[in-house]
Amino acid sequence: MSDVKSARPLSPHLSIYRFRPTMAMSIVHRITGAALYVGTLLLVWWLVAAASGPDAFATASGFFGSIIGQLILFGYSWALIHHMLGGLRHFAWDMGYADSKETSTTLAVATLIGSVTLTVVLWLGIVIFG
Repeated sequence: MSDVKSARPLSPHLSIYRFRPTMAMSIVHRITGAALYVGTLLLVWWLVAAASGPDAFATASGFFGSIIGQLILFGYSWALIHHMLGGLRHFAWDMGYADSKETSTTLAVATLIGSVTLTVVLWLGIVIFG
C-alpha cells in the first residue's frame, strides 16, 4: 500500500446544506413509516384479542380506552395520514408534477399542515359522533 492520498472528492457534509422543509418532511416520512410498523402490531394485537374471546378483547379495549392508549391511537392516526400525504406528494413527483423548488417546499409545508388538520378533524369527529 502506498501513502499517496486519493484525489477523490469527499462527500458533502450536512452542514453545507441549508435546512429546508422538504428535508424535514423526508425525515418525518421515514419516521412515520417506521411508526406504522409498531402501530400495525398493536392493531394485530387488538384483532387477535377480538378473535380470542371476551377476556382478551376486554384487556385490549381497556388499554386502547386508557389515556396512554388514546395518545398512541392519536399518534398512529397522525402517522398514517402524514405518511399517506407524503406518499401522494412523492407520487406527484414521480409523475413529473410539482417538482420545482418552490412548489416542493410549499407541498412539504402543506403535508404537515394537512396531516395535523385532518388528524384533528378525524378525532373531533370520533369524539362528537362516536
